[in-house]
Amino acid sequence: MAIRILVIDDEEDLCEILQFNLEGEGFEVEVAYSAEEALKKNIKSYQLILLDVMMGKISGFKLAKMIRQEMRLTVPILFITAKDGEENTLTGFSLGADDYIAKPFSVKELIARVKAVIQRAGIRSVHFEKKIRLKELELDLERKRLTVDNKRVDLTKKEFEILHLLMDKNERIYSREEILDRVWKYEVVVNLRTVDVHITRLRKKLGEYGKMICSRPGYGYYMEIQ
Repeated sequence: MAIRILVIDDEEDLCEILQFNLEGEGFEVEVAYSAEEALKKNIKSYQLILLDVMMGKISGFKLAKMIRQEMRLTVPILFITAKDGEENTLTGFSLGADDYIAKPFSVKELIARVKAVIQRAGIRSVHFEKKIRLKELELDLERKRLTVDNKRVDLTKKEFEILHLLMDKNERIYSREEILDRVWKYEVVVNLRTVDVHITRLRKKLGEYGKMICSRPGYGYYMEIQ
């Protein structure tokens, strides 16, 4: 069973990026856009909480205090915040934080910190294997492999990441700009045509299932189970 992570942050775009990347590492991720929304969830069912400090009525610090003192839970907490001063860092640790990362940060650094916290917490009973299946397409996120009709199909790293994006939230439309932002991140890309080229190659490699990758003029690409 995968490690369950709860991301609590009022920046929806950031939550979406973190969810996508953490799920790509094999974690099971849920999102709450406020402390109030998080409190409606079963907090003790998560093995790690990524918690923003500056939110609405209930701040991250206040929520952490509730988790530690009122709920008496020891679930690891990693604070994500725009505040990086020594005083705020000490406040976070005094409330039982297991780590602290200041915005802006790289996704790679956050994932490394997440894994370090999990290791320190001694959570070893979970593996990171995860597979996504749509009809006869199976994407193995741990081994970075695609099988079509039980036959392995070799993909480049970018092709794999695009297919992962589309399969994970099938029927959700992604614009070319979104795909570039998610897959290429901070790399220099010449133009949006790059996405079209990779999609064309993907469709070819998927054979008869390539038609599952659909496009909606003016909007973008999505997967449709036909």
